[in-house]
Amino acid sequence: MPVSATGRRISRVTKPKNTNPLLLRRNSSAHFNFTNHPRRKPSLPTSKSAPEGRDDGAFESRLTDAGRIASLATDQPVHDVAQLMRWIHDHMFADMPERGAGMNSTRIAEVLNYRRALPPIVTVAHVHALGNSPTTTERRIAELVRAGVVRKVLVPGRGAGGAAVGEGLALTEEWERRVREAAGLEDHVKEKYIRVMRANPTAATISGSHFTTSEAAALTAAGFLTSTSATISNNDLFSHPGAPSLGSLSSLSTASSSAASGSLGAVGGTNAFHDRGGGGGGLARQTSCTNTSGALARSEFTFSLPSMGPYLRLLLSARAHLLALLAKSSLKYREAPRELLRERWSGGVAGEDAVSRARGARGDFGATLPGRTKKWKAFYGLEFDWVLEECLGSGLVDVFETGSVGLGVRAT
Repeated sequence: MPVSATGRRISRVTKPKNTNPLLLRRNSSAHFNFTNHPRRKPSLPTSKSAPEGRDDGAFESRLTDAGRIASLATDQPVHDVAQLMRWIHDHMFADMPERGAGMNSTRIAEVLNYRRALPPIVTVAHVHALGNSPTTTERRIAELVRAGVVRKVLVPGRGAGGAAVGEGLALTEEWERRVREAAGLEDHVKEKYIRVMRANPTAATISGSHFTTSEAAALTAAGFLTSTSATISNNDLFSHPGAPSLGSLSSLSTASSSAASGSLGAVGGTNAFHDRGGGGGGLARQTSCTNTSGALARSEFTFSLPSMGPYLRLLLSARAHLLALLAKSSLKYREAPRELLRERWSGGVAGEDAVSRARGARGDFGATLPGRTKKWKAFYGLEFDWVLEECLGSGLVDVFETGSVGLGVRAT
């Protein structure tokens, strides 16, 4: 049978008979090694990264300074100091968003309670930032203080240099309303405190002789008085009646040196238990109370309002945040247009223009909800204009005309 009749086809491929296996080995040096080369997408252009501490929208050139603005009085409708104080306090916070706030009911209640608890304080620097003339404003403040319409509040030890808070102002009417609404004070203590305030309209401090020990303790616990001296202390309460206070090492070493060692007088005498705060009656207990009353008469208290600590922390942190935004906007000149700072303070939330209001009516609030921004998370909705006016009056920033992009803000 011929070969072509079978199902097997004839292969025409000829194989080499004497194949050297050494020639079939691959030469590794002939191939490229890409392990040490970084992977790069050719479609994306390479760009230099921004320096640390500055965002991509920072200004490289300096803004045109067409004239410094010393006061922002044109931005508010009132000019009298008393009305101006009310206007500043009423425009401290932004209104709670009705829709798309980004906060649940618990957070909204927390924000509203925080705002309500803050004292009605306005710094003197803030009033000067909105006043037409510093001399006229200072003269008017002095007149209102002497008339008992306004009271000054001393804020020592807060801030340093130009960042110091200094003095605050409060309307006497609002102050007395806070006293009457205080929950932990008895009525006769409230009335006595108000009488002392009215009898000393220009005094920022008061002697402790105006109040009893229990009254002073209650007013201090409520936040309406703060102690300016350490006259009343545990050393006074536990010192020997008639002896000097044990606040120094010399008085401590000589407290019982007059008695012989091993005698009853060396350990304080027969009334040692009462002198060290023990219970029961007796002459020693009455003498100790007399010593405490004398220490109260020698002490001084400062008129204050409750929640001054949270107010000062909010004020100082807001100032620092605004200066940080200026530093990020321009590392070299530390300046930026006011509207750009306003946008960054708000966290990129849509503004109050017609387009933004129309988008909000449709339920489109942009990529960032107000409750997610630092303005609402850390500052409880504090307004940008309020912080800017505070920094301007304190001398931390300068406001100037640019002629092209509106007002400019520069850190001093």
